[in-house]
Amino acid sequence: MVQLTINGIKVNAEEGMTILDAAKSVGISIPTLCHLKNLDPTGACRICAVEVEGFRGLTPSCAYPVSEGLVVTTDSPRVRKARKTIVELLVENHPQDCLICVRNKNCELQDLSEQYGIREHRYVGETKSHAIDISSASMERDPAKCILCGRCVRVCHEVQKVGAIDFTKRGFTSIVTTPYNKGLNVSDCILCGQCILVCPTAALREKSAVKEVANAIYNRKKYCIVQVAPAVRASLGEEYNMPLGTDVTGLLVTGLRRLGFKKVFDTNFAADLTIMEEANELINRVQNGGSLPMFTSCCPGWVKYVEMNRPEVLEHVSSCKSPHEMEGAVLKTYYAKKMGIDPSDIYVVSIMPCTVKKYESNRAELSEHAMADVDAVLTTRELVRFFKIAGIDFNDLPESEFDNPLGESTGAAAIFGTSGGVMEAALRTAYFKITGKELEHLEFEEIRGMAGVKEATIKIGNLDVNIAVVNGIGNVDPILDQVQNGTSKHHFIEVMACPGGCINGGGQPIHQKPEKVMKRIKVLYKIDENAKTRRSHDNESVKTLYKEFFGEPNSHKAHEILHTEYFDKKKIFKN
Repeated sequence: MVQLTINGIKVNAEEGMTILDAAKSVGISIPTLCHLKNLDPTGACRICAVEVEGFRGLTPSCAYPVSEGLVVTTDSPRVRKARKTIVELLVENHPQDCLICVRNKNCELQDLSEQYGIREHRYVGETKSHAIDISSASMERDPAKCILCGRCVRVCHEVQKVGAIDFTKRGFTSIVTTPYNKGLNVSDCILCGQCILVCPTAALREKSAVKEVANAIYNRKKYCIVQVAPAVRASLGEEYNMPLGTDVTGLLVTGLRRLGFKKVFDTNFAADLTIMEEANELINRVQNGGSLPMFTSCCPGWVKYVEMNRPEVLEHVSSCKSPHEMEGAVLKTYYAKKMGIDPSDIYVVSIMPCTVKKYESNRAELSEHAMADVDAVLTTRELVRFFKIAGIDFNDLPESEFDNPLGESTGAAAIFGTSGGVMEAALRTAYFKITGKELEHLEFEEIRGMAGVKEATIKIGNLDVNIAVVNGIGNVDPILDQVQNGTSKHHFIEVMACPGGCINGGGQPIHQKPEKVMKRIKVLYKIDENAKTRRSHDNESVKTLYKEFFGEPNSHKAHEILHTEYFDKKKIFKN
């Protein structure tokens, strides 16, 4: 430990801590723009500059380590002036369109402008002008709003390890862009949206479908149905200042009905359905010599990554559609027939914590008879905007239940939203299918948590099943190397592109606090813990679906409607 003085306060700090962290430990806030927790500091933006006694210039607090006897001032007139000047220069080179910006009132540059009392334009001059990249089905990139903090670049390179964007040019002409400034649709981008979560402005944002969904709801010819992913109910309350970790399922269902949807179903139903198909697919591969290990396929960001970068291992990826696509497919086949509705009149909307789900819903492979399984995807953030437009006061809504039969679900489905959840749910059912007995201890603690790769060996009857859970696409390549060179010992591997899983998806409420993710995760585990049924094969509505429509898991009809195929996109995207 070392002792230093910050604003006259004696502070005991661990050796190696930065001035920024030491100040935070005693309740002193220092603004940042380029800083990202858990990544090595760069000190690039200089907004965190402080005065250190004996130093000639100002020091970036995010990058300078503490030492014994250091005397620091974080809010001197010199510091305030420097920070204000930095913010003023950023503002002058930024579009003056706050009132019509999607990040209005949720913008770090706007917050800093307010904090430092910027009320006039003192540095009027030439500004950047760039075209908006709207080529992607999921995301939009507006370089004119980029303040060059570099956070998106660092997340893409250091956390996700995709490297789809980077800095190019120098000085005033510097820009964050894709290679050769091509559109996101032909880049290496997997559209996970993690860059959106760290962007302080609206330089990166999801492509909104609110207008299209609103038009469909008011189209009398359309029978609009909405489904909700498990992760949404664990995070939506944050946007309404509810305590972190609030489960808002009942309020959410009521709010969606008030928007005008005819039916409100739970994607968790299809998560149970996915487990029935995926567990049986795994068993078939193990017993009949299929390609092992088998990878999960419910994360479209992961699927896009493997199609573009490692098509050689596509035979190892499950052929199951993701849960919301399965739900859409069932709605436009089984449900349409059961209710006597023309499938072409059904308009399916998915409320997702994910940006790449928008891309996924546009895939030609995910359709039946030239009809998309899912017609539109709204992120959690878009849904909040939709509620505001409709004048729905979310906090004052009464609670209500999902519609049935596609609203019934188990606890196993709820944990789909977190890293390790799909694996855990699949093991509960695979154990029953193989042994004929119910698994007594349902929690697999060894594959829970935020570690990059979690491995375990699970005893199922006489079979030792080797499993792995990859938490974040940046951790997948070593696992893929093992599969490609034939050294993998695993039978089943779950991959989620976003660190933490869907609960931290690119469409979730924007934050910079890792503890928020942990509290969201606890919500899903609590839903599972309190559920009446906690195994997917115990879902009565799923049983009825097989009895009346599919026959059995992995049947020919199930494969036609619930399964798909993926393709080598390496050549397409590299040319």
